[in-house]
Amino acid sequence: MNNISETEKPILSIHGMNFSTLDEFFDEVGNKLIPNVNWGRNLDAFNDILRGGFGTPSDGFAFVWKNSELSRERLGYPETIRQLEKKKLTAHPSYLPALEKEIEKAKSGEGSTVFDWLVEIIKSHYTIDIILE
Repeated sequence: MNNISETEKPILSIHGMNFSTLDEFFDEVGNKLIPNVNWGRNLDAFNDILRGGFGTPSDGFAFVWKNSELSRERLGYPETIRQLEKKKLTAHPSYLPALEKEIEKAKSGEGSTVFDWLVEIIKSHYTIDIILE
């Protein structure tokens, strides 16, 4: 789905002007999609709230991401490297070599970015229509 006028589902939206990091994205999601709900503020928790029952409709909705191109830029490789470096602090030692490889790829401008991770999570929910504006 590419157009908001094509949906009959409830519309929940975020605005890319309101965040430039993954942590700020989580703030935006909390404020706009599930206000006044305490949630985990991580990728797994984001996936969970999209299923419904945390204030989002259980039977699906249209997820409108305004200024998504700005978000694609802001949540690009520099933010991806920052998030992967942060992940190293709590990762099991056996996972560190794989993380280092991901970091090197990101430093070379290759692989998925934070923006890609988020879009992939949203698209994995067949009841959600993602609309990138």
